[in-house]
Amino acid sequence: MIGSLRGTLLDRPAPGEVIVEVGGVGYRASLPTSTLAGMGPTGSEVFLHVHTHVREDAIVLYGFAHADERRCFEALLGAHGVGPSLALAILSALSPAALSTAVLEDDLATLCLVPGVGKKTAARLLLELKARLDLPTLDNGASASPTGGSARGEARAALVELGYAPDEIAGALETVEADAPVEEIVRGALRELVRNR
Repeated sequence: MIGSLRGTLLDRPAPGEVIVEVGGVGYRASLPTSTLAGMGPTGSEVFLHVHTHVREDAIVLYGFAHADERRCFEALLGAHGVGPSLALAILSALSPAALSTAVLEDDLATLCLVPGVGKKTAARLLLELKARLDLPTLDNGASASPTGGSARGEARAALVELGYAPDEIAGALETVEADAPVEEIVRGALRELVRNR
């Protein structure tokens, strides 16, 4: 299985696809729009985290700029009724952070913004992705963690687990009430983080 590609951007043969040349071999990969937007011109060096999808009639590569995008893609593929095309469409519309926020907040409306995702599919995705995305477990109600830490500290740890940088987290936490329960702090901070990206 191919897990990553580092090479030269050779061509963009079709919308959403690139060919990356590695050691004289051109690998064709499908990418979400976020990764495509960050690609340089033809001839530039690129690195992609790759998911290799094997079907009876083809082996297809899906490339991502960041490992968390690939992780979300693979979590989506594990959900009932989600194939690579729909998973790619979801990640083209929502960043991993926005998807995590939607799942944490049971936000059907956000998932329904993705072409091809209706209310039933969105509701099923919310249920399945809560386990598959390995989201932090939030303590509903108590403002202190079971280990005795502060709610703010627990919220900070949850945001670190989701891949946010310390400076991003610090800025987002300033916008949230300090004495709120952990779940509210995380949700408020995630809203701010998604708004600022």
